[in-house]
Amino acid sequence: MRTKLISLSLVLILGLSVLSGCGNGDEGRDRALEIQGSDTMVNLNQTWAEEYMDKNQDKQVSVTGGGSGTGISALINDNVDIAGSSRYMKEEEIEEAQNNDVNVYEFKVGQDGLAVGVHKNNPIDKMTVDELKKVFTGEVTEWSELGWEDGGTIEVYSRQSNSGTYVYFNENIMDGEDWASDTQFMSGSSAINDALQNDENGIGYYGVGYVDGVTALDVAEDEGSEFYTPLEQENIDDGDYPIARPLYFYTNGVPEEEVLEFLEFVLNDGQDIIGDAGFYALTPEYETKNEEIFQELDIEFE
Repeated sequence: MRTKLISLSLVLILGLSVLSGCGNGDEGRDRALEIQGSDTMVNLNQTWAEEYMDKNQDKQVSVTGGGSGTGISALINDNVDIAGSSRYMKEEEIEEAQNNDVNVYEFKVGQDGLAVGVHKNNPIDKMTVDELKKVFTGEVTEWSELGWEDGGTIEVYSRQSNSGTYVYFNENIMDGEDWASDTQFMSGSSAINDALQNDENGIGYYGVGYVDGVTALDVAEDEGSEFYTPLEQENIDDGDYPIARPLYFYTNGVPEEEVLEFLEFVLNDGQDIIGDAGFYALTPEYETKNEEIFQELDIEFE
C-alpha cells in the first residue's frame, strides 16, 4: 500500500540523513551520469539531458529506457545513478534495495496526464472511467456498444507489464482485473500511438507527451461528473483529469555532486522546458514537498 511505502521512504530520509558518507559520491567520476527507466519519460529525460549538457559542456548524461521496472531494478543493483519512473516504487522493491545496501530517495520531477487514444476517424471522443474499464477488460467488445454504429470490434493496446504506465493503469482503471483476451501489449508509448494511427478500431493508453495524430479522449470519473482532457495542464494541476500521475526520479542515497547538480537543474530550469516534451511542470504543492525533502537531508536547494 502507498501509506506503507511513504513510511518506508520517510524512515530512509529521516534515519539516513544523519549518516556521513552515504549517497552517490562522484569523486573522480570519469563516466556519464546514467539515467535509466520509464519509456514514458525517455524523451523528457533526453530533453533535460541535452539542455543540461548544453549549459555544462564538461558534463555527460546518458539516458536509456526499458520501462520503470527495468530502471528501478538497475538502481536496486547499483548500476545507474538515477531511475526514472512513471510509478512509485513498490514496498518490496524498497526492501530489496535495502538488502543490497542501496538507500532509495524519491523526488517528483514532473506530471503526466495519462492519455487514452483512439483513431482520428473514431467519433467517440469521451469515456467515463467505468467505460474504460469495461473496454480494457473485454466486457465491452464492440464500438457500437459505445455509440459508434459503424465501428467494428474494439482492438485494445496496452503497455507491457514492466512499464510504470501499465502498473498505474492496472491499479487505477482495471482494479487488478484481467485484461481483454486479445489485448496487444506494446513495448513503448510511441508504438501504441503508431498503432492507433493505423487502426480505426484501436484504443490504447500512454503518456500524453506521445499523443500525435490521434484523438485523446476526454475522461470523467463517473457518469455524473464533468469530462476533462489530458491536453490542458490546468486539468492536471487541479486534479480534475482522473488518470493523471506524477513522474519520479529515484537515487541511491543522498544526492551529491553531479547527481545533485542534475536534479537541481531538473527541478529549476528543467521545469521551464518540460512542456517541450509534452509533459507538465510540478505544482507548487509538489515543489514544496521536494523542498521539505532537501531540508530533511540538510541539502541547500538553489
